[in-house]
Amino acid sequence: MTGAIDARLAALGIELPEAPAPAANYVPWVVTGNLVFIAGQIPLRQGALSHIGKLGDAFTVEDGRDCARIVAINILAQLSAACGGDLDRVRRCVKLGGFVNSTPGFTDQPRVINGASDLIVDVFGEAGKHARFAVSAPSLPFDAAVEIDAVFEIA
Repeated sequence: MTGAIDARLAALGIELPEAPAPAANYVPWVVTGNLVFIAGQIPLRQGALSHIGKLGDAFTVEDGRDCARIVAINILAQLSAACGGDLDRVRRCVKLGGFVNSTPGFTDQPRVINGASDLIVDVFGEAGKHARFAVSAPSLPFDAAVEIDAVFEIA
């Protein structure tokens, strides 16, 4: 039987990919108590980076929003793995931390990370509203345009 969150994902036209493997010596998520900490995710699609380069140079704010949305889908894939495939266990998104690979002087980090925030709210409704930060970084792993980590509360 499909859960409510799985049904919402289907209605949004989202099929979660296999949770990406870690790129180094860390685990992709940790459950402690009723919290799930998701390690930083980057814009992987079918195992390949979809957005390589800097906002303010290679990408527009709209491109960045699309990139952040892809990253949020990877966060949800990790969250699903942490919840044994049952996203109905999620009680709320607590926090997103957004890093934007950007040129000096780029100031639209919040608008970029909104691509992830909007998707999380679309999926979880009121429980998707979260605290967050959105900052620039001079570079990110693999020259990814965006990296986001997350914390969720689960049952």
